[in-house]
Amino acid sequence: MPRKTRSAALAALCAGVLVTTAACGGGDDSSEGGDGSTITWWHNSNNEPGKGYYEQVAKDFEADHPGIDVQVSAMAHEDMVDKLEAAFQSGDVPDVYMERGGGELADHVEAGLVRDLSEDAADEIEAIGGSVDGWQVDGQTYALPFSVGVVGYWYNTELFEKAGIEAPPTTMGELYDVVDQLKAADITPISVGAGDKWPAAHYWYYTALRSCSQDVLSQAITDRDLSDPCFVKAGEVLEELLAQEPFNPGFLTTPAQEGATSASGLLATGKVAMELQGHWEPGVMQGLTDDGKGLGAKTGWFPFPAVEGGAGDPEAQLGGGDAWAVAESAPDEAVDLVKYLLSDEVQKGFAENDMGLPTNPAATGSVSDPALAELIEVRDAAPFVQLYFDTEFGTSVGGAMNDTIALLFAGKASPQEVVDATQQAADQEG
Repeated sequence: MPRKTRSAALAALCAGVLVTTAACGGGDDSSEGGDGSTITWWHNSNNEPGKGYYEQVAKDFEADHPGIDVQVSAMAHEDMVDKLEAAFQSGDVPDVYMERGGGELADHVEAGLVRDLSEDAADEIEAIGGSVDGWQVDGQTYALPFSVGVVGYWYNTELFEKAGIEAPPTTMGELYDVVDQLKAADITPISVGAGDKWPAAHYWYYTALRSCSQDVLSQAITDRDLSDPCFVKAGEVLEELLAQEPFNPGFLTTPAQEGATSASGLLATGKVAMELQGHWEPGVMQGLTDDGKGLGAKTGWFPFPAVEGGAGDPEAQLGGGDAWAVAESAPDEAVDLVKYLLSDEVQKGFAENDMGLPTNPAATGSVSDPALAELIEVRDAAPFVQLYFDTEFGTSVGGAMNDTIALLFAGKASPQEVVDATQQAADQEG
């Protein structure tokens, strides 16, 4: 699902709260197990069909668990992340919530906020397979990924045809040619919700993935050292793209996904030709059009182009996913709910409603959208999928990185300054 970095203060604040009466990991009415328990569940499928589907899932779970009341809160992604941050700080954390993995999860585990699911969900973990790796800390599994996908360009096939574009670009040079063709046809080439920062950050992540080898990336993450010149090259490639002026007017303040004038809304309503976004985009666009269909049959997808001269594998993809986690002090029934959410039945419905790319192998054949079905093939064929860098590095380092990338988009930071700001944050964290 959509993305955003959380506050660096989160883990420290919650660690402090843990010694108080209101412990991080569950609200007061959900702390008692057994009959009469309430489970609070937060998610970001706030548009149809996802919202209604999850409401029915909650009712079905309640029917099979008499006395359990599942209180579902569906909200826009940005709102959800902001509220999660506040919840972690106050200690009143929902029982079931979304974790993105990487360094963020490690912070939550260290602060004692999230429940270890290794034994209670052993069967589900085995069924999911390697996708759980991003939600493990020291060999233990703390969340069950329900959707894992990759980021790429979603595009309007009708507008491409109108501009005379016969095939999607495979290199950055070809992308610049496509931008020129679209402009010549009086079509805005690309939308980006830079106002929310993370959509802009995806561009640097991808240029880094295309400019740096897998070994360099892996070592940089392990050592928290971005001294390899390929990271500066990533920013230089991004500057070249920005010089083409491909984005929608006002892109620096455009929101990612909320409303018809958001970056996703502009694509969904035919105002732009393409947008770099994650696997959740078709579902988001459906909620931003009057007919509930998004781009429908006009939906196309292609991977981020190769960087000429870059050391990165052009088949590697940027991505990640969302996982259901259980707060440490949640009732045992919350674990049962998360296991149910990963069941064949629920994951098949998730796929059929085009809500994402399911991780349960029994559901992969149920994806109805052809573009999303193609993404599963791309995901599974990639030599590796690089986790979003802000998630990989954790909140404080990722936040510094995203902030400076946003400044680069605004022409107020250089490629070297992106690297310097990220390195400084990593060094300060120790």
